[in-house]
Amino acid sequence: MDVLQRIQRLVRQGYFQFTLKALDEMSVDGLYPSDVVESIGNARTVTKTLRSNKPFRLREKERLYVIESFNNTGTLIYTKGKILREPQGEVFYILVSAKISTRSG
Repeated sequence: MDVLQRIQRLVRQGYFQFTLKALDEMSVDGLYPSDVVESIGNARTVTKTLRSNKPFRLREKERLYVIESFNNTGTLIYTKGKILREPQGEVFYILVSAKISTRSG
């Protein structure tokens, strides 16, 4: 399964969380969680994959997925998130950023 389909499935099933940063960004832009969910559901591609190597993580590099897509009212929304595997086997999509895109549609 490709990564976008995996993210969309996790979000559709409710296996996602917003960081405080993402919630703050959404609030500033007047976005609701449903806007972000719609945008991810409507996406056709992952715009970019970023790799970060946080110093406190000795395991592997963290992959962040950037998605820019429209919600159902035509607002272009930028999201950045990661897939997180919990020790007990749960998998979540963590949205670390969610705001109106500065890129013109």
